[in-house]
Amino acid sequence: MHAIVQSRSFERQLYLGASLVFLALVFWTFAHSYYLRFLFDVPPLNLLLHVHGVVMSGWVVLLVVQSSLIAAHRPQWHRTLGAIGGAWAVLVVALGSVTTVHAAAREVQAHTAMAPMDVTIMWLELTQMLLFAGFIAAALLMRRRTDYHKRLMLLTIACMLPSAIARLPVSGVTNEIILIGLNAFVIVCVGLDSLRFRRLHPAFGWGAAAFLLAMNGAFYFANRPDWVALGTRLVS
Repeated sequence: MHAIVQSRSFERQLYLGASLVFLALVFWTFAHSYYLRFLFDVPPLNLLLHVHGVVMSGWVVLLVVQSSLIAAHRPQWHRTLGAIGGAWAVLVVALGSVTTVHAAAREVQAHTAMAPMDVTIMWLELTQMLLFAGFIAAALLMRRRTDYHKRLMLLTIACMLPSAIARLPVSGVTNEIILIGLNAFVIVCVGLDSLRFRRLHPAFGWGAAAFLLAMNGAFYFANRPDWVALGTRLVS
């Protein structure tokens, strides 16, 4: 019984800690361009970007609230709020996909020097949204299997992590650095969980494998000239 209590405590700490760190990272990396933009001389945002920012920020806050409810032993509240979370996740995927396609189309149609980069980002972010949608759907289907549900929800953080890492206010952030940070997050989370329970949980086994394969593949293909050309044609 003592071992079970310790295991549940470890899980609560891991998921709450990961969501809090993610919240802090998002605020830090988007402070200049969004949260604290009133303090800086930056161009105004259009309505789409404002709505996108509200939806994405709301999801990050929801992750923290849901993790906090479990840590506070309020599973019923967690389940009630989960219904809202499912609907909010649909908004995340819709706004995330529309915003990245719109950004790429704007640059391509204006023939700017940023167009190839924005097409590459579009491929990467669409991959992130596809993975996010898959993990959310699986987590909702397995909501009664809490050991699967919580691990799948943790992987949704990884789906959004590249966008935050890419905006770190430091010089020298390349695609390689973003990919290293992304891989490290997933490997550390899976490693800590596996060491604690002395086994690789199936949700992490297939979930993390699918995520790492898809994102590493996306970073490779999205930068290839043929994929940039294809994306350019699609949004022209």
